Order: sequence, then structure tokens, then C-alpha cells
Amino acid sequence: MTIRSSWLEAVQAGMQRFAAGIDVSSQDVRLVVVSQRARACASLQIEYVRTVPLPPNAMAGIEIADRQAVSRALRDAFADLPHSCATSALRCAMAVPASATLTATVPLARLAVQSGGAEDGGYELAELEPAVMSEVERIAGLERHALAVDWFVDDRPSPVRSVTIAATARQHIEARIECAAAAGISLTAIDGEPHAALRAMRYAASRELDPHEPYVALWIDADGVQGWRLVDDSVAAEMRYPAPEHSDLADALRDLAHGPECDCALVGGELDLLEGVGFSMADIADVLGCTVLPFECGALGGVARKLSDPLLHEPAGAVAFGLALRGVLE
Repeated sequence: MTIRSSWLEAVQAGMQRFAAGIDVSSQDVRLVVVSQRARACASLQIEYVRTVPLPPNAMAGIEIADRQAVSRALRDAFADLPHSCATSALRCAMAVPASATLTATVPLARLAVQSGGAEDGGYELAELEPAVMSEVERIAGLERHALAVDWFVDDRPSPVRSVTIAATARQHIEARIECAAAAGISLTAIDGEPHAALRAMRYAASRELDPHEPYVALWIDADGVQGWRLVDDSVAAEMRYPAPEHSDLADALRDLAHGPECDCALVGGELDLLEGVGFSMADIADVLGCTVLPFECGALGGVARKLSDPLLHEPAGAVAFGLALRGVLE
């Protein structure tokens, strides 16, 4: 049987991808489900949003202290998922807190030499892995079998080419997989909270800001503030506060803003935590000298009827939304 290519393309164009982002915070399980049809420029649809509170002792910092309580909350979060979303093709992603993740940037040439390559950075990817794992062991202080590691070689030309490495203790990954499995959820990806939040804010910038407009993205959580300055959709600078090199948050923000003038800053996360460092959204605007917009996933796509969860309009929804985006865009 021969299928005409035009008919096949029409069917493929109508296919709809569904993905769920699950954010297990210190107080809640946050769930965002989005969909997008598999065709160019298809609009994003927010299908389902749900926030389920956790018992007070379910989390102990970055550790899941009560796995049964987290699994129950996950089941409750998915309980009213529309039938249109509850398919075997639903891609589910969960996040790991920033404080549970170690990141490092290492010169490519150094790793290439350690792997037996040339001093000019000549290498094969497979040959780099032992050097990368040795570097991770040194940074984390753990043996490689106890770590989950991701790494990639950047695309910038020599002599500044480097390897970015991210690692977390395997126990953090296993705990989340176990809780999800107990709730009947199969995870397809685990991501870092800041990376998921940044993905969400970059998507917001692509919809709300002028093309090529430099901007700042900030993510606020219990660990502090992480920020990025983006120019032409590439990260030009990054900062984290608290950090030894910054005397206060204002100093960190000024350092981040150094470069092309930004007209806008997008802010996601727990905005009430700013009060703990004596700061406000207005203070951020004053220091950066630009407009500050709180992240709001409800403004970034069509919203299914009857959705009323406050997470639609809360900056804290950035992680769950960014995780769901990963499932439909990648």
C-alpha cells in the first residue's frame, strides 16, 4: 500500500503533542500540562494547571523526607487530568533544586589533553568522557557511580571553547523517579529548576518582547537569586546571589546588567522571598534601570476552559511551565 506524501503530511500536521511539567517545591506540587500541534508556528495551549499542598514535613530542604506524601500529592495533582491529555504519549518532566546541582565550565583544551588529545583541543567526544567524569568527581567529592552527570561542548570557536558540566547526586534523581512511579507517572526527563525557569522566561520573552531586544531574566527561590542577561537569545552573562563576589543583591544585579542596555527584566519564582533580603520588584527596576515584568504562564498560550488555579498567574509557575515546554518543543 502506498501512502501519498501530501496525505501523510496533513496527518502529521494535525498531530498534537502533550507534555507535563511537575515542580515539587517545599510546600506544593505544581503541575502544568501544555499541548502543541506538530506544525510550524502552531500555538501553545495550556491544557491543565493544578497546585496541591504538601504536608509540612514532606520535604527537608532539597531532600524528599516523606515519599508517600509526595506520591499522594502527585496522584491528586493528576487526578482530574482531562482525558484528552491522559495518553500514553504524555511526556512528564520533573525538576531538581538548584542547590542539589553542581555546575562547572572547564576549558575544552584541558580536558582534551587529559584525554590524550592535542594541546590545541583536538578531541573525540567519546574520548572526553573519562576526563569529564574525573573532573566531576573532583568538584562534587563523590565517586562517579553516585552521580548523575550531563555535559556538552559549547559551540564557540577556540580559544574560548569550553565544556559545561552539570551533576547531581543520583539519590535525588532516584527519589523523584520513585515518587512518580508510585503515583503511576513515568518520567521522561529530569531538569534543573533554574534551567527550566530560564526556558520559560525565554519563551515569554519571545512572545512579549521585541526581537533582538536585550533583557534580563531572574529566578528567585529559597537558595537565592539566579540571573541571566540575554542578547540575541544567547546568555551573555550570568549571576547567582548570594555569592562571595557580591556584597549584596544590588551589587549582583549591577554586575549582571553591565553591557548593552536592557529595556526589560522578567522575574519568576517566589517573589515574597525578596523581602528577606530587603528588596522589592521596584528596587530591581531601579537598579537595572528598566521595566520589570513578573512571569505569568497564563498569558503565553490559549487557556483551556474552566482553568482557575492561581498558578496560571503566579511567577512561581515558571519551573513547571518550563518543564512542560521541554516536552513539546524539543
